[in-house]
Amino acid sequence: MADGMNRTHNFYAFEWLTGKVADCDPNFPTTLYAWDGETLDLGNCDTAYFGFVQEGEAMLVTASGQFKLQAGMYFSANNALTVTGGRGIVMAREYHQAFFMIGGPVEPQGRLKYIDGCTDSLLVAPVKLGAPCLNLLYFPPGIDQTPHTHPSDRIGVVFSGRGECETPEGVIPLEPGVMFRIPFEGNHKFRTFDTEMRVIAYHPDSDFGPQDENHPMINRTMVDGVSASKIDAIRTQ
Repeated sequence: MADGMNRTHNFYAFEWLTGKVADCDPNFPTTLYAWDGETLDLGNCDTAYFGFVQEGEAMLVTASGQFKLQAGMYFSANNALTVTGGRGIVMAREYHQAFFMIGGPVEPQGRLKYIDGCTDSLLVAPVKLGAPCLNLLYFPPGIDQTPHTHPSDRIGVVFSGRGECETPEGVIPLEPGVMFRIPFEGNHKFRTFDTEMRVIAYHPDSDFGPQDENHPMINRTMVDGVSASKIDAIRTQ
């Protein structure tokens, strides 16, 4: 594990480097990697990668091709990738296959209402119920969140703005480029003062996503006015 900039039992902040930063949630095996100007080369079978460009311009190379990304853009890919230029993070989730995609730059605010005045957007959605996802969290100025926990790790980076994270052990200042891990069941809350803040947060699992018996294609296929999702005889087994 890289030396932490600031570390408590409920929050880890890491120094920037190129390579492996930390092993994360043991229940949903995830490894945090970063690149900082140098080339990050990853190759693991049956592994999905979720990445974000923190600053500068980056060149991403995957089995799907070569792509130039700018700050605020994100991606997911499988099994092997190379990224160079700029600075960013990659979360590697074992035993999963994502869709290849590139998106962004992220928007100024989230699309979904969250808690205590915050909003969020689902940047990379779960491919099926329970799969990993990548999110944008937006904190307006003057936020003082309710203390809370999560059932799995939260891993990411502060993209813009400033604030702080309070845990039972103390307060961690947050500014652009703070790369972090909040361990599962870690008690924490975020605060902002006179500035807003945007945070990228990876979740290694979810309780949301399409299922074989519940997704738009099958739900909206009608047979004599009845959704195909309700007709076992024709559903693909």
